Amino acid sequence: MTSIYILLGLVFVIIFVLVAYIKIIPQSEQYVIERLGSYHATWGVGIHVMVPFIDRIASKVSLKELVINFMPQPVITKDNITMSIDTVLFYQITDAFAYTYGVHNPLLAIENLTTTALRNIIGDLELDETLTSRDIINNKMRANLDEATNTWGIKVLRVEVKNIVPPKDIQDTMEKQMRAERERREAILKAEGEKKSAILVAEGQKQAKILEAEANKQSQILAAEAAREAAIRTAEGEAQAILEVQTATAKGLELINKAMPSDAALTLKALESFAAMANGQATKIIIPSDLQGIAGLTTSISEIMQHKSKKVTKE
Repeated sequence: MTSIYILLGLVFVIIFVLVAYIKIIPQSEQYVIERLGSYHATWGVGIHVMVPFIDRIASKVSLKELVINFMPQPVITKDNITMSIDTVLFYQITDAFAYTYGVHNPLLAIENLTTTALRNIIGDLELDETLTSRDIINNKMRANLDEATNTWGIKVLRVEVKNIVPPKDIQDTMEKQMRAERERREAILKAEGEKKSAILVAEGQKQAKILEAEANKQSQILAAEAAREAAIRTAEGEAQAILEVQTATAKGLELINKAMPSDAALTLKALESFAAMANGQATKIIIPSDLQGIAGLTTSISEIMQHKSKKVTKE
């Protein structure tokens, strides 16, 4: 009975050992296997069986892209300004054997390389260049680290500078400069706005004056046209009146000629005209040379009128 229990125990131990030495390697991982202390093989994805007590796993390597976030490092610029810079490194293991046997503690080695490369690069740049040349710093660091880690089976994909922190007094100075620059830009923008506004106002006033001058010109042209039209109409009216007077005079003369008036009637008409002239405002009166004849004619006319008056009384 005791031997049966011992046999069962041995069977369980063998099964446990076999299960323990059967390895299922997942995707994107590799195992470096040593046999009796020396490198034996690099196992990829799938099922693998190790020889108990002879084979061992030297390292488990992930083939995924990995990230290391380094602590801030003090660096000195070309103009002797000490600042703190922290970086992020993206890398991938391409050779599990070289990664396992190439360098002791690869992550520490990469961190030291990053610090050295960063200090060398920043040492050739001044403060202003450091603050504005992140892409240059990133590219140079990636190239330097990739070349150094190639023999370790590590591919450096990207290096990113996260923060660049200058000293407190430098930060205060930079803030003052930025504030002054913003105020300068604001003043420039304000001056440009006022300039444009003044130009627009001047253009508006100029346009208004041009329009006013055009309006005055048109008004004067219209007034002159109206005055000319009025003068033409007045002249036409006066000409028409003169024409009508002349026509009436001509008709009067024609009627007189047809009536064939006597000399006495013409003389009497002349006297009436002379009397009308005497009652006017004229200061000089021209007396006809044949005034005596006119007086005799007047006496004859007076006698004729008296004779008619007496005849009428007798009747």
